[in-house]
Amino acid sequence: MNIRDLLKERILIIDGAMGTMIQRHKLEEKDFRNEALKDHPGSLKGNNDLLSITRPDVIKDIHRLYFEAGADIIETNTFSGTTISQADYHLEYLVDDINFFSAKIAREVADEMTAKTPDKPRFVAGSMGPTTKLASMSPDVNNPGFRSISFDELVVAFKQQARALINGGADLLLLETVTDTLNLKAGLFAIEELFEEIGKTYPIMVSGTITDASGRTLSGQTTEAFLISVQHVLLLSVGLNCAMGAEALRPYLQIMAAKSTCFVSAYPNAGLPNEMGQYDESPAAMAKQVEEFCKEGLVNILGGCCGTTPEHIKAIADVAAKYKPRKVGTNSY
Repeated sequence: MNIRDLLKERILIIDGAMGTMIQRHKLEEKDFRNEALKDHPGSLKGNNDLLSITRPDVIKDIHRLYFEAGADIIETNTFSGTTISQADYHLEYLVDDINFFSAKIAREVADEMTAKTPDKPRFVAGSMGPTTKLASMSPDVNNPGFRSISFDELVVAFKQQARALINGGADLLLLETVTDTLNLKAGLFAIEELFEEIGKTYPIMVSGTITDASGRTLSGQTTEAFLISVQHVLLLSVGLNCAMGAEALRPYLQIMAAKSTCFVSAYPNAGLPNEMGQYDESPAAMAKQVEEFCKEGLVNILGGCCGTTPEHIKAIADVAAKYKPRKVGTNSY
């Protein structure tokens, strides 16, 4: 069934945190290497996207657990899958493989799960993270006019990633955890250019992140301003993820739901991190908070970000099943 039709019928569930689940496996440096990378200089531990090549069994297992917990959509293991982010590990040359094989792995598990329950089709969202550089802000406080990346460089990187994700079998493209809207615009421009080149389109999801209690993105936009910035693109969904727990995210999600002309997504963190950087919010506590999103009719897609596990996703899915999805509005800018 077409995902747009499904989104009108029920709230769809997107998966939880890939990084949190990888940490459960307690992987070592050797897990991030294969024969081709055995002599690669520098540590590769922590480059989670690389595991789609070196430990595909781990990534497949995580995808499967999220599907079994109730997810309709899983994200590819490609949050840092651009040449920009992989430059930190001197692995720019592996970007095509990282994205292709990440999408291929996710596709295989999605098809396996759909075959078991054909009435519940599963979808693969190609995850495209914000990169490690910002186009609209200087990394040097003493030189505010300096930029570490250009719009054109971002377009090239995002287009390469999107192409490999599609070739690997992604159903959707998800530009997520957006902190800088100029980076996002480069990603959207790259995707639209790619669609023209291949003569085919795919649904696009966008998810921004509110970084603190100011209610703004890192590049300074309010929720409404962020939404206005992307209204020119035909999107499947727009929403918010990461940075905050569900309770703190709610007022900004209300704005998104009231103003958006497309479907709305939300996948918050499992609360705020403790002093050790860990997320303590239980599945039950998180489900209770996101239930308010459902009661208010704010969401069409719901899931979890940092600190969330299959246990969280199951609790969220159980709650979401009791409610109707948000009705797509006709508000327009």
